[in-house]
Amino acid sequence: MTKFYPSEDAVGHVARGMIERTLPKAEWTHAAHFAACLWLLRDRPATRVVADLPRLIRAYNETTGVENTDTAGYHHTITLASIGAAAEFLGRYPEHQPLHEVVDDLMVSPLGNPGWLMDYWTRPRLFSVEARRGWMGPDIRAFPYRVG
Repeated sequence: MTKFYPSEDAVGHVARGMIERTLPKAEWTHAAHFAACLWLLRDRPATRVVADLPRLIRAYNETTGVENTDTAGYHHTITLASIGAAAEFLGRYPEHQPLHEVVDDLMVSPLGNPGWLMDYWTRPRLFSVEARRGWMGPDIRAFPYRVG
């Protein structure tokens, strides 16, 4: 199995680096998004993650030169969908399960495919200005994860 992060410290490095805006942009991958989200979910109540992660991502983007616009940068629907999926995935494991193992398992699941949301949203709807700015439900099939 592919190891995305070899240790708890490696997962924490990604999450703290995003929060502190010190993570090199090249390290902010699909796996890193989920690793940071899982780390926050384990560290904070889910309601705080839903409230905090949008602000943290926007700030990280700005620090790394990514503008948060109607066509680039932060995307609210993708963020909320990802939090919901990550929370459900994390809930399958005992509290003491090493987080780097959870990340590895998640990344070999369908969620590890960067296009996983296209099973639920059409491209025009998901990448609309409305979906980028606020939550917009799927238009292909019901989303199986709790959002918000």
